[in-house]
Amino acid sequence: MRSRKSLPPEQAALPWHPPGLVAGVDEAGRGPLAGPVVAAAVILDDQNPIAGLADSKTLTAARREALYDEIRAKALCCAVAEASVQEIDTINILQATMLAMQRAVQGLRLKPVRVLVDGNRLPVLEVPADAIVKGDALVQAISAASILAKVTRDRWCAQLHLEYPQYGFAGHKGYGTAEHMAALQQHGACPHHRRSFSPVAAALVRGNAAVLPMPAVPTVNGSHALPAPQGLVRAEWQPA
Repeated sequence: MRSRKSLPPEQAALPWHPPGLVAGVDEAGRGPLAGPVVAAAVILDDQNPIAGLADSKTLTAARREALYDEIRAKALCCAVAEASVQEIDTINILQATMLAMQRAVQGLRLKPVRVLVDGNRLPVLEVPADAIVKGDALVQAISAASILAKVTRDRWCAQLHLEYPQYGFAGHKGYGTAEHMAALQQHGACPHHRRSFSPVAAALVRGNAAVLPMPAVPTVNGSHALPAPQGLVRAEWQPA
């Protein structure tokens, strides 16, 4: 028998944890200069396993897309939520991330008895929760959540690219790449840029804010909605 030290910590069966459904939670989009932060919550079905779940950042885009569809088909339930740019700029990116995670858990059709969250901080939840550093690489439910969140936000960026192609959102996904910084320098900030992030604030100080009408906003589920001060969009799925 393997020693206890050799067991992955999140796999250890803790006898004081109540039996029942466990949800994994992760986010995508804390670092970019534009767009909402997206969170997902997933309750997997132990009787319907999904092969190849891993941290979304280690997977190719094609593999993420395939797993996205498989997670939606096989999970007991899953939900995706966001915190808007306006919320990020009002309460800061950390608190907005916690808010998106909270909304994702609240959006689950089934109530878990425990929630496992990637990272070292926890949102305010009504059920017991654990924060697991590098959980997206260690816990399958968190891996699944990371894939849903990443694919959802990448699709949002692809839609935003159609509205503002001069910024290159389809390529850099909103991160502060050299291409993105050059676009900010040339065009200023668009309505979806986070004003509280220093490169965007600097572009606004230079007086280069883009004076373009705000188009219909691509939402996290791929549809469009009119701009709203509070940008929560939630999608919840379950097998047919």
